[in-house]
Amino acid sequence: MLFAYTYVPHQMEKMQTFIDYIFFEVWCKAPEGEPFSLELFENNAELYEVMKDFYHKDSQFEEKKEKAKKGEKITQPTASKFYTSICNIYYSFSGLEQPEIDKLKQWYQANNDIEKVCAKDLAIPLIRYADIRTTYSALSKQLASFFMGLYSQQLLDLKALRDKVGQIDDHYRQFMAINNRGKCPFCGITDMLGIYHSKREAYDHYLPKGIYPFNSINFRNLVPACHYCNSSYKLAEDPAYSPKDPAGVTHRRKFFYPYTTAGHSIEISIDFSHPNVDNLAASDVQLSFGPSAISEELEAWQDVYGIEERYKAKCCSNDAKDWLEQIRILQDCDFEPEAALNTVRRQAAKDSIANSNFLKVAFLEGCHRLGLWSSHSPA
Repeated sequence: MLFAYTYVPHQMEKMQTFIDYIFFEVWCKAPEGEPFSLELFENNAELYEVMKDFYHKDSQFEEKKEKAKKGEKITQPTASKFYTSICNIYYSFSGLEQPEIDKLKQWYQANNDIEKVCAKDLAIPLIRYADIRTTYSALSKQLASFFMGLYSQQLLDLKALRDKVGQIDDHYRQFMAINNRGKCPFCGITDMLGIYHSKREAYDHYLPKGIYPFNSINFRNLVPACHYCNSSYKLAEDPAYSPKDPAGVTHRRKFFYPYTTAGHSIEISIDFSHPNVDNLAASDVQLSFGPSAISEELEAWQDVYGIEERYKAKCCSNDAKDWLEQIRILQDCDFEPEAALNTVRRQAAKDSIANSNFLKVAFLEGCHRLGLWSSHSPA
């Protein structure tokens, strides 16, 4: 990740606080034999209002079931599904022993501590649906259905909920007003839709919602990404684990935290297998990344977002030919090769991300190492 996002607080975070309440105060306190009821939500007034509205819709659904018995086709409303799912999971929790509840609490807290997960804090027991399924098969399915549905636009658009948590499009506008560099931080080469666009980019579930429970509506796990990073390369790739090695083994690894305040600087070096840089194939380009102190994060970043392939393609594109032309124009104006390159470096120092400057400098420095430009003579 070339640069981190600034986290922007928003009303949408309330959705996660609702889910926290449901998990800790309703499910984890579900006594065996006690019925599920609206009164379980009374200590959270706003959530109680939402659940009361959804309860009435669920009651209406019960009435529709009678019609279904007569052969009429019905569809369960989204609000009813939400209410029913919470109810069903409540009864599943009510049959668990206290040590099992404590373990689930630990898993929930760990999966929502995104920063520590990214840092590969091994004290954090990162849990996947597959891990839960080995012991709690039915509960795993219930949790998957519930948590994967939380990000549904159908659910978030329901008025009772929307009035409390706001709208994700508003979150995006506020987010992009602060995070206004204009490029995707995961690749650095694709423009992002921002405050001057009527459309928005998709939010990527950094820890994929199909693999990890409990954090599908946690905005520290939701990051806007360009279409190529989100929908062409990352998809459901899991950054927390390496690809399988020849023995079929995969390992936990560090990966960049999207909202870090610590900062980092990625070093990129580009070399070529021949001096004809006007006519390159991807196989002619060699990339290396540093520093070594963040080698695990760099490896995960390259794996998940196809960085090497995409940067090599950029070096073989017309953009790279334009970078070369900029140097040639400066040389025509009697700039020495080093002075011409320094001009580009100064430009990049003002904003390394704009116009792919971080890649342009690495590309041109690779050309310079090849000795492509001699003193006072165009390349």
